[in-house]
Amino acid sequence: MGKIIGIDIGGSTTKIVGLDNNKIFNPMLVKAADPVSSVYGAFGKFLSVNKLSLNDIEKVKITGVGSSFITDNLYGIPTGKVDEFRAIGIGGLFLSGLDKAIIVSMGTGTAFVSASYNEVKHMGGTGVGGGTLLGLSNRMLNVRSFDDLIETAQGGNLANVDLTIKDISMDSSVGVLPPDTTASNFGKISDLATRADLALGIINLVFQTIGMLSVFATRIDNIKDIVLTGNLVNVPQAKDIFDNLGNIFDVRFHIPEHAEYATAAGAAIICSKE
Repeated sequence: MGKIIGIDIGGSTTKIVGLDNNKIFNPMLVKAADPVSSVYGAFGKFLSVNKLSLNDIEKVKITGVGSSFITDNLYGIPTGKVDEFRAIGIGGLFLSGLDKAIIVSMGTGTAFVSASYNEVKHMGGTGVGGGTLLGLSNRMLNVRSFDDLIETAQGGNLANVDLTIKDISMDSSVGVLPPDTTASNFGKISDLATRADLALGIINLVFQTIGMLSVFATRIDNIKDIVLTGNLVNVPQAKDIFDNLGNIFDVRFHIPEHAEYATAAGAAIICSKE
C-alpha cells in the first residue's frame, strides 16, 4: 500500500504531510502568492526531500480555501477534496490523541470546531487571529512579521497597557476571576508604555480573545478539552495566556506535536479511512 498525502492549501501558505501506516511523517510548509503554484511546489519539494517517486504515492487529499483552484489530479495521482472544517476536527483529534474536543484553528482568522470521530461540527469563528496580530503590529509598531513581533514583545509589561480587576476593585477577586485578570485590553495604556509593552499587549489581546471564545465553545457541548492548531501555536507567549485561562475556567488547552499541520493531517487521515 502506498503513502497518502494530505495538503492544506491556504491563501499564502500550503502545508503538506505524509501518512504511512497511520503515522504522520515530515510535514512541511511552502509559501507562495498563487495557490496552484504553491501546491505544486509543496508537492515537488515533499517528494524530493523524502526521496519519493510518484509511484510511491497512492492517493492525495486536499483541503483549505485554495483547494477550489485545483480541478485535476495532481501529477496523475488520484486526488480528492475534503471539507476544511472536517479536516480541522479530525486532524486535531488525531494529533492530540483525544476522542472528543473543541478544535481551534488559528490562522489569519480563527475557526472553532466541535469534534468527535462520529461528528464534526463547525461552531463558528472570529476575524481575530494572525491577521489581527500583523495588522495591529504594523500600524502601531511598524513591525511586519511574526518573528519580529515576538522578539519585540520580549520583556514587555502588561501593567503598562491592560486594565485589570485589581485596578478597578478593592475586592481580592471577582467570582472565579483573580485580581490580575484582564478587565480591558489596552484599557490602561500609559505614556510610559514601551514598544515591548505594546507588542505584548497586542499578543495578549489576540490570544485572550481566542482563548475566551474557546472557553465559551466548551460550554455549548460540555467539553473540557481544547486543541489549539494552526501557525499561531508557535507564538511562545501564547502558552502562558492559554494556561492561565485554563486554570481560571477549568478547561484543558492542548498544543500537540505538529499542531500547525493539523488540517493537512486531517485530510490525510480522512483519505486513509475511505
